[in-house]
Amino acid sequence: MKKDCFIIKGDIVYSESKTELKEIKDGYLICGEGKSLGTCKRKEEIPEASRDFELYDFTGKLIIPGLYDLHIHAPQYAFRGMWMDMELIEWLNSHTFPEEAKYGDREYSEKAYKIFVRDLLKSPTARFCAFSTVHRETTELLMDMVEDSGLKAFIGKVNMDRNCPDFLRESTVSSYEETLRWLEDTEKRNYKNVRPILTPRFIPSCTDELMKKLGGLIEERGLALQSHLSENLSEVEWVHELCPESENYGDAYERFGLFGGHGNPTIMAHCVWSGDEEAKLMKKNGVYVAHSPSSNNNIASGIAPLRKFMDMGLNIGLATDVAGGSTVSVMRIITDAIQASKLYWRLVDDRKKPVTFPEAFYLATVGGGSFFGKTGSFEKGYEADILILSDEDIPTAIEGLSLSERLERYAYIAGDRPVEHKFVAGKMLF
Repeated sequence: MKKDCFIIKGDIVYSESKTELKEIKDGYLICGEGKSLGTCKRKEEIPEASRDFELYDFTGKLIIPGLYDLHIHAPQYAFRGMWMDMELIEWLNSHTFPEEAKYGDREYSEKAYKIFVRDLLKSPTARFCAFSTVHRETTELLMDMVEDSGLKAFIGKVNMDRNCPDFLRESTVSSYEETLRWLEDTEKRNYKNVRPILTPRFIPSCTDELMKKLGGLIEERGLALQSHLSENLSEVEWVHELCPESENYGDAYERFGLFGGHGNPTIMAHCVWSGDEEAKLMKKNGVYVAHSPSSNNNIASGIAPLRKFMDMGLNIGLATDVAGGSTVSVMRIITDAIQASKLYWRLVDDRKKPVTFPEAFYLATVGGGSFFGKTGSFEKGYEADILILSDEDIPTAIEGLSLSERLERYAYIAGDRPVEHKFVAGKMLF
């Protein structure tokens, strides 16, 4: 039997296109060397070369691709579900920054990050992009923990040298030098599952000098980058005051070489108040939108124009944005994205039709997964990120539900529950 080769039997559902789900009742998913080798409907259709593969029989279970979280704050997981009566800037200053300061202490960090990684492991998330804090040593601790978990991730040490409390503020020199040392340390570790990602928190917290230095790193090393964009109206106005020469928030990043377009994968979270010109710049530069509907609601930021972004053909994935969001389940974010799109259609622009379940599922899988490579589908050649879900304990009197209907019910009713089994890149984690 070949190494890391197996077949999964069950009720298979995955995105066949941006608007349609592929269903295979009692089907077979064939995997080899970490990738999907394709699916088939009947046992006799399994290619002869794969018939001796190990069989995982999950008959009756839902088999779907892993889900992808494009934006989460690991140190904020400890206070998820708290202090949700404030807007962004007040929330950061009153609670977020004091909590993140605790991560200068290794003992506290180890305790908090252990809980974060444990819960994320059991969630539907297969791969994610995370902010840590300004602290290099405990950022490396988080990376070590995620590496050992088998999950795959981009994790970033945060940069902040202005407009934050003294207990978190770095000098421009120390922020840059600690970033360099962090990159050197992670390179020596030879991670297989974790990669570094440059993480200027947002323009208000980073001086022009620091942003220029980070832009130089992007050009020199071709690193990925994550930050925030047009999340809150007061934040957008603040950026306009700080960068009056810029045409918009995105253009302010662009002037430092920190807005994609140079072969470096770039994620911008929220984009609630991104106008047409900013959205066009994102499209031009291949920037990913990390759509965070739960957080946008909790922090009173607004309703992001998801349908507009989809119609424009932007790169879009979903994001939990803990602790603005209160769950690490991207399954729950699928339903939140649908609900937010309905409010946008009803309250903002009735020309922008609400997002459907298949469309939101696509964003959670193939859409966000594309940031990590060829992931998020069971089509041949995609990396084998696989979730096994059970809906047997969600009774209904209705008979003959389709697999898509079962999956949609699961998302709304049981989206926060731990998954039964998870495979990442063909490796069974549990």
